[in-house]
Amino acid sequence: MRLSEFELDVMAHFWRDGELSAPELFDRVGQDRGVAYSTVKTIVDRLEEKGAIRRVASRGRTILYAPSIRQDSIRRPLVRSFVRRLFGDDLRPLFAQLLRDEKLSDEELEYLRRLVAETRRGRQ
Repeated sequence: MRLSEFELDVMAHFWRDGELSAPELFDRVGQDRGVAYSTVKTIVDRLEEKGAIRRVASRGRTILYAPSIRQDSIRRPLVRSFVRRLFGDDLRPLFAQLLRDEKLSDEELEYLRRLVAETRRGRQ
């Protein structure tokens, strides 16, 4: 499923908050993006058409939507495509950037150590 940048921003709110209405989404993204309510509602309608969200309830005339897809199902192909476009087949510059420029916490570094160890074990 292909999602625009705006659609991804809206989906991030669904993944974080669960059920939301179009007016609630407008309160969260409308001003930041400088768009009208109708634009946010159009994005909600598109996401529903694509099957990314579904109607789950209503409060009076207001419809509540919830995500139909997991964030990971969108994240993986996007990250893979982005990384390959930026770094090609040599991912070492990516790792160097993360380790040198991103000021990773001790917890994040430990997570990376465990991940590398698990990956190595999986290859043996």
